[in-house]
Amino acid sequence: MTVELISVYQANGDVKNGKDPDVILTLWNLLCERGDDVNISHKEVPSMRDHCDFVANRPYRDWYLIRNADNQIVGACYISKQGEIGIQIFKAYWRRGFASAALRQLMERSWRGGDRLLANINPRNAASVGLFKKFGFELLQHTYAKEF
Repeated sequence: MTVELISVYQANGDVKNGKDPDVILTLWNLLCERGDDVNISHKEVPSMRDHCDFVANRPYRDWYLIRNADNQIVGACYISKQGEIGIQIFKAYWRRGFASAALRQLMERSWRGGDRLLANINPRNAASVGLFKKFGFELLQHTYAKEF
């Protein structure tokens, strides 16, 4: 499986200003597809304005769109400034090996000696749990929350 990682921060040159409409919309559409079995941090999809501001603030160390061999954007992945990995694939492309290929490349590109990489995964997301286990990630903790 071959994928290409395209830097969100350099695609079309405008993303650094949060103004590349194609990239912004693609990332926002990925957020809209997230279900409760995947989400950890979002209770609702942010407004487009808030999303544009988030992207413009360059929140991640490395952030990429994932493009397949047919030149289609199939998802996105990132490594946060704290070494946390996130991968999301559009539902239409699930279970085709794109997440594995993207994770492999993301780790190769972004590895810095001594790095500790983490993945915060909803335990109900069995596919992601399996993916990260396949790449040697080990369970550290379960985190519990209560909303008031």
